[in-house]
Amino acid sequence: MSTDPRTLLKEHKLRLTDCRLDVLNAFLTTGHALSHADIEHAMTEQQYDRVTIYRTLNSFMDNGLLHKVPVDDGSMRYALCSDDCDDHGHDDDHIHFKCVQCGKTQCLEDMPLPKLKLPDGFTVNDVNFLVQGVCKNCNAA
Repeated sequence: MSTDPRTLLKEHKLRLTDCRLDVLNAFLTTGHALSHADIEHAMTEQQYDRVTIYRTLNSFMDNGLLHKVPVDDGSMRYALCSDDCDDHGHDDDHIHFKCVQCGKTQCLEDMPLPKLKLPDGFTVNDVNFLVQGVCKNCNAA
């Protein structure tokens, strides 16, 4: 995945706006999942209203740039998608890890979800797998 926000927006067929560039830069510089509030706090110099940020996040999800990461407190975070996601669908079946010390949530894309065998008559629409523990940065400290 490119780390240039302009290139990423172009690759995902998104119009270039200041808000989109700023939101995307917030994800690229942190390297972990962010909540709506995290994004608002990251943009102290820019003043975008809540609705504009929500619309930006939704357009990023619709175009395969971000996916949702539900966390244990019922809130939602957003994380950058892999190269396999696009406007036709997301390929984000991987484990998410939330550190109980620093609170950061990150994708563990190289860790596929375990296979689930559901009883007959059940159909899976979505799977969310959140592991909680201490991240490598906090363990090293």
